Amino acid sequence: MFHDISDAMLKRMNYLEEIDRKDRHDGTPKNQRLRQIPPETGRFISLMAANCPTGEFIEIGTSAGYSTMWLSLAAKERNTKIKTFEILPEKARLARETIKTAGIENYVELIEGDFLNEEKKIDDIAFCFLDAEKEIYERCFDLVLPKLIKNGFIVADNAISHYEMIRPMIDKAEKDPGLDCLLVPIGKGEFVCRKK
Repeated sequence: MFHDISDAMLKRMNYLEEIDRKDRHDGTPKNQRLRQIPPETGRFISLMAANCPTGEFIEIGTSAGYSTMWLSLAAKERNTKIKTFEILPEKARLARETIKTAGIENYVELIEGDFLNEEKKIDDIAFCFLDAEKEIYERCFDLVLPKLIKNGFIVADNAISHYEMIRPMIDKAEKDPGLDCLLVPIGKGEFVCRKK
């Protein structure tokens, strides 16, 4: 799967990684920064998605499409599409540019809008990557979980770096007897839930 990273995709990944590095050090306002995952997290979520059951692949929080590129590798292997949601118009514009430049149009459907208003259009979720504003993690979790199929996964980013902010979601998930949960110390921490 990782051997399928095209030169165009690798070039775009490098480009976005450089923007992200600059954003973190030059005073760019928080909501304008890309705030994307590191490459090792990209590999992790791609492997997780490639090994989930058949169903919908969704991503909540596209930003410029960096994690979407990683997830597209799994979508390509599974011959499906990742539906990715981005609420900010400027980031959605960057994501459209990424999708086109990386040549992953056949594996990605970008939905410009708030997942909290669009979730009714999604059923039978096999894989969800959650990387949005931390204040909405629990609400997103509550909407995704009933639609998650057996052996489906929710992977929430920033589970170590923003643990206290997303702790209500983590506590709820860990108390649910219908879920197996694990905090994976990769990148900024990935909280993984599998529906039994």
